[in-house]
Amino acid sequence: MRAVEPREGTLSRTRKVTVATDRHGHTTGWAETEQAPPREADPTAAAFFDVDNTMMQGASIYWFARGLAARKYFTTGDLARFAWQQARFRLLATEHAGDMSQAKEAALAFIEGWRVDDVERLAEEIFDELMAPRIWAGTRRLAQRHLAAGERVWLVSAAPVEIGRVIAARLGLTGAIGTVAEVADGAYTGRLVGDLMHGPAKAEAVTQLAAVEGLDLDRCVAYSDSANDLPMLSAVGRAVAINPDGALLRQARERGWEVRDFRTGRRAFKIAVPSTAAAGLLAGAVTAGLAMQRRRHRTG
Repeated sequence: MRAVEPREGTLSRTRKVTVATDRHGHTTGWAETEQAPPREADPTAAAFFDVDNTMMQGASIYWFARGLAARKYFTTGDLARFAWQQARFRLLATEHAGDMSQAKEAALAFIEGWRVDDVERLAEEIFDELMAPRIWAGTRRLAQRHLAAGERVWLVSAAPVEIGRVIAARLGLTGAIGTVAEVADGAYTGRLVGDLMHGPAKAEAVTQLAAVEGLDLDRCVAYSDSANDLPMLSAVGRAVAINPDGALLRQARERGWEVRDFRTGRRAFKIAVPSTAAAGLLAGAVTAGLAMQRRRHRTG
């Protein structure tokens, strides 16, 4: 594995984003928070938590979009259209090559020209307003147990790594693995470093981080709600299904994995990102809103 030096101008309040590429050309990145390591740290064990519907009810990128809509970056109509398209993709459960390409292009359009500091500032505000009340208390307790045992705790999300880093910092966790965008002079260039952090990419990222950080994957634990994360769950020594979807619940029972469900009453409605295509649809909606906002500034 070849580890690339952290880039200047990225995540100024952390030790930057670390980017690594393995021998197959798979690239990923992660960002640590400023949380101090435990006094009696366990250097080879860690826990990896999916975010959407595992650590948080709903999807972080959805709540981020809600926060942007409240700030007039785009309309609630754009958000409603995304929610409908997202539900459609969840029902159809399709992820074709064309969808993947469109998702990546939309993600690139969303971030181009934005300054990293602005995204982090907005993510912090929106976390406090909309995300914090939706953190699953039971999942957070599990994360705290790992920290108390001297283990590092990482979030793993398809959301931009900057958003993941903010969530991890607010929860007192070690850091976040997420989709990484190229940065030049403190602003996004519109190009991704690697691919969207989804499905097998999560397992590859966890494996890369373990190699760089000296973790023993057999001593690590992974948590998720979705069968999309089976590669990540299978890459570690112990897997736990949290608020599992039907497919993951079946797999967990077959494989003897622990299952925990923190939902009460009727099954909670999932505002999830079941596919990179759906993530791209949201990015497209946000992109349109940002473009309208920029036009308002120019004509206002």
